[in-house]
Amino acid sequence: MNTNSSKLKLALIFGGRSGEHEVSLNSAKSVLAALDMDKYDVLQIGITHDGAWMTGENALDVLSGELQEELEPVIFSPDPTQKGLYAIRNTQHEPLSDFDVVFPVMHGTYGEDGTMQGLLELADVAYVGVGVTGAAVGMDKGIFKDVMLANNIPVVDGVLVLRAEIENEMDAVIEEVEKLGYPVFVKPANMGSSVGVSKCDNRSSLSEGLLEAAQYDRRILVEHGVNAREIEIAVLGNDNPEASVPGEVKPSREFYSYESKYVDGTSGLMIPAPIPEKTAEAMRKIAVQAYKAIDCAGMARVDFLLDKESGEFYLNEVNTIPGFTEISMYPKLWDASGLPYPKLIDRLVELALERKAERDRIKRRY
Repeated sequence: MNTNSSKLKLALIFGGRSGEHEVSLNSAKSVLAALDMDKYDVLQIGITHDGAWMTGENALDVLSGELQEELEPVIFSPDPTQKGLYAIRNTQHEPLSDFDVVFPVMHGTYGEDGTMQGLLELADVAYVGVGVTGAAVGMDKGIFKDVMLANNIPVVDGVLVLRAEIENEMDAVIEEVEKLGYPVFVKPANMGSSVGVSKCDNRSSLSEGLLEAAQYDRRILVEHGVNAREIEIAVLGNDNPEASVPGEVKPSREFYSYESKYVDGTSGLMIPAPIPEKTAEAMRKIAVQAYKAIDCAGMARVDFLLDKESGEFYLNEVNTIPGFTEISMYPKLWDASGLPYPKLIDRLVELALERKAERDRIKRRY
């Protein structure tokens, strides 16, 4: 623990080796702005596109390209007997800083897929959000779909294909996918923020979509397209999670693409979503069920597709490190549910410390 101050020392980690690097930086900016500096002593840790770990008082601004100052290269120790951050100086590793809790504002691969969580578990530190299992299952859309089916949670029909199959057996892949019926959505299995996602209406666009998605992952999920409204619910908690009011996304483009989320800035969010109360309650119940099914912790945003014609809904995904930008749905949903952004951050830190205390109860010797 940090003993030099009454403040809680919080390590904010952002960036990373992911197609969602820039989204992470935007989320981190919002989190940093919302943190109560009377409560927290913040250590900024940025990870470059190449995977280099750097720190500095303005690390976030430097990685965002807003400043040109030098940052200090560091190593995050996975050794629980030598906890903390170590500076790399003259080929030596020198202790630089410890911390009480880590907030990984990391989206996508190497941040949201269980790899970062594994490092933090090895280091035996408290950290915000989901653990290794929940992160890995929540990230891989193919495995996640199987877990939902096993728990009798409704999902749309889909086919999982491999990059090697796309590159070597494209015709066979297209024939298999076409059994779903057009339109279809093609998605990298391990990517978020709609990176690499395409809506395909024919063979030509399907071929292009498959090749595009294969640039971002070796596993690609293709799902039958539903003429749907996009409803999202925020979940917060550890063993006894709670669900927020639902919100609806009104995409500025044909679907909620990366551009409509982060480039256009014109997608509308309707909170609460104008849906029947019975439907809202059913979604909230299933959101918590799905959260528990993958052993989620801390937070997640649960996304649904609500069929415009039949009124039926399907669970689309559980985003275990949802966007935290000023236009992101997760903090807005909790604000509408009575928990403003700064209090939400405080609660997430509390949940991280609670979960660490629970992990410390586990017997390590037999």
